[in-house]
Amino acid sequence: MFVIPADRLPVGFAERLEAPPAEPAPALPAATVVLLRDAVAGPEVLLLRRVQSAGFVPGAFVFPGGRVDLADADPALLDWCEGIGDAAPGLAAVFRVAAIRETFEETGVLLAVGDVVAGSELELWRERLLSGEAGLLEVAESLGVRFALDALVHCAHWITPEIEPRRYDTHFFLARLPEGVEVRVDPREMSAAVWLTPARALELFRSGELPLVFPTAATLKSLIGFGTVGEALAAFRGRAIRPILPRLVRTAAGVGIVVEPPAE
Repeated sequence: MFVIPADRLPVGFAERLEAPPAEPAPALPAATVVLLRDAVAGPEVLLLRRVQSAGFVPGAFVFPGGRVDLADADPALLDWCEGIGDAAPGLAAVFRVAAIRETFEETGVLLAVGDVVAGSELELWRERLLSGEAGLLEVAESLGVRFALDALVHCAHWITPEIEPRRYDTHFFLARLPEGVEVRVDPREMSAAVWLTPARALELFRSGELPLVFPTAATLKSLIGFGTVGEALAAFRGRAIRPILPRLVRTAAGVGIVVEPPAE
């Protein structure tokens, strides 16, 4: 059992476990992208630090991602997508569309095929997305790009514990950082960006230097041992991904996270 020490918990969090809600809050659909790049020591992952004013896990290091928006389900977007047939069976394309949008908004990295423009024009459309002045469909039509759904490899599916007042039903995807592209974080949501091997990130997490939420730590652990990004993508592509719904239990040291074995 993974235990969150009492001194790392919000005030009153442990006590709340003893009075669960009669009806759990709905788990909102969300998508997260684990951006990977090859390095001398092996694949590195991108971790972004959320600003302290963030409403969800402030100060924690996370992967790019967020909630699925209504506009992500626009059927017209599918005409601007590549690799729809390569999506995992039963997994709606909307999660991949949301993952691409969130990654672009938070990092400036656009997972697309075709001649992706760089510089001020790309930043202009990123800002329009962030401000709500435009949607992903307008980005595609204006830049003439097609979104690379098949660049996203489904690697995990986490559902927030039922005790939590804010819950998400989140699909995690792996993706390779496009060659020659640099990450540019949006300072309104993120205060820092770091590239680390999964093993190093977990080492810093255990020492208390790198705050992580449990699904992030578990995903990093699943990426240890791969020599290249290609190996990691190949290992997860086509793998059956089952939803994980952890339980929270109060312990003498803090709060424990229990993950039940997936049902066969």
